Amino acid sequence: MPLGWCPLLHGTIGNNTAVARVSKAHGGCLDLNGSTAIDRVGKHFRIAEIQAATKNFDDSLVIGVGGFGKVYKGVLDDGTMAAFKRANPQSKQGLEEFETEIEMLSKLRHKHVVSLIGFCKEKNEMVLVYEYMANGTIENHLSGSCLPPLTWKQRLEICMGAALGLHYLHTWAEYGIIHRDVKTSNILLDENFVAKLADFGLSQKLHSLDDTHISSRIMGTLGYLAPEYARWSHVTLETDVYSFGVVLFEVVCGRQAVNESLPEEQTYLAGLALRCQRQRSLETIVDSRLEGNYCPESLKKFGEIADKCLANEVKNRPTMGEVLCDLEYVLQLHEAWLTSNGGSDR
Repeated sequence: MPLGWCPLLHGTIGNNTAVARVSKAHGGCLDLNGSTAIDRVGKHFRIAEIQAATKNFDDSLVIGVGGFGKVYKGVLDDGTMAAFKRANPQSKQGLEEFETEIEMLSKLRHKHVVSLIGFCKEKNEMVLVYEYMANGTIENHLSGSCLPPLTWKQRLEICMGAALGLHYLHTWAEYGIIHRDVKTSNILLDENFVAKLADFGLSQKLHSLDDTHISSRIMGTLGYLAPEYARWSHVTLETDVYSFGVVLFEVVCGRQAVNESLPEEQTYLAGLALRCQRQRSLETIVDSRLEGNYCPESLKKFGEIADKCLANEVKNRPTMGEVLCDLEYVLQLHEAWLTSNGGSDR
């Protein structure tokens, strides 16, 4: 079967109805016209409630740290476990990103986009309250930590979930939203390893068909930046697709996008993985923790998808709808291989 065959889609890859079927199959609430978006920001918490939930921002409850500040886990007064993203009041950039994130997440509703419970803006504090994601980030599971390794099937399902979330953004309302910071640390996993996009502080809405790109100062993450973004500060929907290609190679290789402790030619994963993919030797840098428990044909097709996403020319990159269809095919290849090998996905 050629790459691009879509077993769940009986029509062209770009067909909106067809893509919606894939979303439904994976539990999404995709609405290509954006009619499911609800303009609300959730509960407005008092700072006392946030302090009670996080034991006054106890450092033992920190589950993440970024340029914006820290993320804490805690329990709301109704017993709900939640994540609390606290802005550093000294960071003007951080406060701008928080306001953008509130604006975005108050409108977005999808199984593969993290949910905003509410926020707090009081006494020089600004805190966003999200649903708690029990399994942390994809990055945590790929960084060689003490966490159990993800199986190939889990990795494929996680990539499909993230692709569904990005497709939802890119087709939201009339012209779409650019995430601008797609990376493994911004893809969270719930208790069932369902992937959800997070961190919308850099996101931007497109306002017309004439918005082929947005010129903006570079704000993404080293190792994930598309060529047109790094060179000319042009941000497009395809900029996200490029970053997602890097994520795909991280998932299969089990290493970070940038590792400065490695020799220069191996520092940037995108360059290394592309060379291996085009030399048909991607299996030489596959995450050793997979221990060969993957369908060789599915690995080959997976590498082809990542290669397409990392095309230098914007026009040569696939849409996230096309990526989603191709990943569905890769998953079916692996599932068929598992069945023929006794059904074990170790």
